[in-house]
Amino acid sequence: MEYFVHQSSYIDEGCHIGKGTKIWHFSHVMAGCSIGENCNIGQNVVISPEVRLGNNVKIQNNVSVYTGVVCEDDVFLGPSCVFTNVINPRSAVSRKSEYRPTVLKRGASVGANATIVCGHTLGEYCLIGAGAVVTKDVPAYALMTGNPARQRGWVSRYGEKLVFDDNGIAVCPATGERYRLTEGRVECL
Repeated sequence: MEYFVHQSSYIDEGCHIGKGTKIWHFSHVMAGCSIGENCNIGQNVVISPEVRLGNNVKIQNNVSVYTGVVCEDDVFLGPSCVFTNVINPRSAVSRKSEYRPTVLKRGASVGANATIVCGHTLGEYCLIGAGAVVTKDVPAYALMTGNPARQRGWVSRYGEKLVFDDNGIAVCPATGERYRLTEGRVECL
């Protein structure tokens, strides 16, 4: 086996798990999931059927990743963050045909106890603050906080706050990477 699964965890048949991935205590990976290489799945994590995780995805403790969620490479899911997959759940009404997809683009990070309402895309390298409630699409590199989550600025790929000059250029204080802000969109130069 090219990946690690703690003896207290369950992996259903029909899953693909990449080389170097680690799945820790009391977790359950359900049928039809695809988990990339070098992922880290924390304690008490549930990954529902058909979920797709890219390479190097880090999921902290107590997270349920529901059907309809796709995490691209390098996504971080903080402790106890929450996903939904239907807008109007009812115990007595089956809505499995109404699941709405949620896509987390490369490098997106979700803080502890944040809630991601289904049907939205979180852009590349965005940063969702702890406890935020995301109710709409999030632009790439956006810093989102609050309930409902509102954009409070921009961050670099390294997670540092960006300050743009009059020409729409910012420099990451940690890496020196340069970014351009044009018409409400950020790109790494």
